[in-house]
Amino acid sequence: MTKIYNQSNQKQKRRDLRRSMTPAEGIFWSRIRNCRMKYKFRRQYSIGKYVADFYCPEIKLVVEIDGGQHFEDETIKYDLERTKYFNDLGIIVVRYTNADVKRNLISVMDDLLRQCEKIKNLSNP
Repeated sequence: MTKIYNQSNQKQKRRDLRRSMTPAEGIFWSRIRNCRMKYKFRRQYSIGKYVADFYCPEIKLVVEIDGGQHFEDETIKYDLERTKYFNDLGIIVVRYTNADVKRNLISVMDDLLRQCEKIKNLSNP
């Protein structure tokens, strides 16, 4: 079986993305790193040809923090293809905007925890 997670040919891309996180991604990462919310997330984690902003392997959840460019036609199409790819692998994608993270971080974190618990309960009835 072909390795699709964190392929070595994407290592430099992942490293570059980690070094150039947006301010909203940095804020979000500071809240979820080191299992601060019960689930361990990895940042800039490659899955196939895509790099997810944040990924929790335990519950197969991708979290994307979207800036303004994600509302342009081409990017919307790309995001839909990417989400379909992840969904086909059994990975759920949750999206928050930069503005949500910056202005409503507590609400974002509450929603994320609810999403995580819901996924965990669905996979362990």
